[in-house]
Amino acid sequence: MTSAHDAVQVAIHSQPFSATDQLDRWLQRAGSAAAATAVFMGHVRPETMDGAPLEALELSHYPGLCERLLLSFTQQQLSDHGVQSALVLHRVGRLSPGDLIVLVAVSGDRRGPVQRCCSDLLELLKHEAPFWKREWSGGVGTWLGANTPL
Repeated sequence: MTSAHDAVQVAIHSQPFSATDQLDRWLQRAGSAAAATAVFMGHVRPETMDGAPLEALELSHYPGLCERLLLSFTQQQLSDHGVQSALVLHRVGRLSPGDLIVLVAVSGDRRGPVQRCCSDLLELLKHEAPFWKREWSGGVGTWLGANTPL
């Protein structure tokens, strides 16, 4: 899902994706003229929230609504921080420890607003986006009621 001449690109992926390939394509389209780019890549942790070894993390989402909310969050953050473009990619499905789960990139004219926008956008994703997580450990799945703190 893209908007405003590819200034914002958001997508939910059910299969693995290459962060470097996605970033290269996005930068060629939307971020190549920017003076600053901030990038965050998040990976699945090897432990559950309780510290037990994690077998898998299962992510579910509300299709359609989730993408629209991600687009809205991203557009609002770009406006709030005065930056030009953003890329937000998120995985769903069953993921293993170490798998890439989220990629957020933000480009603009100045490093401060770009870094703050990337951080604020990530926090919105973690706490406001309609994703549901279930941790698998010892063959038992446990739905999470909260995300990890900043």
